[in-house]
Amino acid sequence: QVQLVESGGTLVQAGGSLRLSCAASGSIFSINAMDWYHQAPGKQRELVATITSGDNTFYADSVKGRFTISGDKNTVYLLMNSLQPEDTAVYNCHLAGLLEEGADFDSWGQGTQVIVSS
Repeated sequence: QVQLVESGGTLVQAGGSLRLSCAASGSIFSINAMDWYHQAPGKQRELVATITSGDNTFYADSVKGRFTISGDKNTVYLLMNSLQPEDTAVYNCHLAGLLEEGADFDSWGQGTQVIVSS
C-alpha cells in the first residue's frame, strides 16, 4: 500500500506562483512515473505534467513554459509560475511503480485545491 500526501494548494493572485508537493510513503521499490492532474469545476480531470524514472517530462500545452515538474526520491513537486484564473482546480498527484514485495502499485493523492484570483 502506498499513501500519497499532497500540500501546497492555496489561494493566489493571478501572476503568482505556487509549489505543490506530493510525498509518497509505503514499501516502494521503484517508481516508474509521477504525474500531476487537475480537475476544474464542471470539467474532467486532465493530465498536467509527467516525469518518468528516466527524468523525461511531459506537459500539457496549457502549462508549457509556466509549470515545472520534478521528483526527489519518493516526492514529486509541481512548480507553477504565472498562474492564471483558468489554472483554478483541484490538483491530484499520481504515482505508479513497483512495491518491495514485487507487485505493481498505482496510487492517487487526495487532492489539493488551487484557486487563482483575477
